[in-house]
Amino acid sequence: MEDKSYKEYLKHINTFILDIDGVLTDGSVMVTTSGEMLRSMNIKDGYAIKTAIDKGFNICIISGGSNEGVRVRLNGLGVTDVFLGAHNKIEQLNTYLASKNVDLKNVLYMGDDLPDYPVMKLVGLPTCPQDAAPEIKAISKYVSHKNGGKGAVRDVIEQVLKVQDKWFDSFNAQYD
Repeated sequence: MEDKSYKEYLKHINTFILDIDGVLTDGSVMVTTSGEMLRSMNIKDGYAIKTAIDKGFNICIISGGSNEGVRVRLNGLGVTDVFLGAHNKIEQLNTYLASKNVDLKNVLYMGDDLPDYPVMKLVGLPTCPQDAAPEIKAISKYVSHKNGGKGAVRDVIEQVLKVQDKWFDSFNAQYD
């Protein structure tokens, strides 16, 4: 359930932590004859991630999955903190936050399913895509109107950057 007061948290966010499957992807997997699993990621989510990095925000990926193709895509966007095969997400979260000196209250986490639940209970702004599991929706302070892999990440990043006046300013400077 969306809590309208979630907007009060947006101005304090400096770190986005995201799951992959069901958040940056729609959760579908295409399997090739060789057994390779292919995922589809949204270009608009990628643009928002790159923009956030360019504006000085921390972006971290914590996923139980281990597809190296995903790492290549995210590294190409400038995401250097990509933790795959992370089955203890709280441990990975704590290690990451300590390395960046980030407070939990400044973290927006987007997850979609039960492995994300423990981490989401800790962060300042737990969020999820529209098609997240009911248990995840129940603890989210914001439920995007977009599904996972269909712009949910863009939705939350854009909201944070707009509240902090960091979304459209680079374009205004280019075209003045």
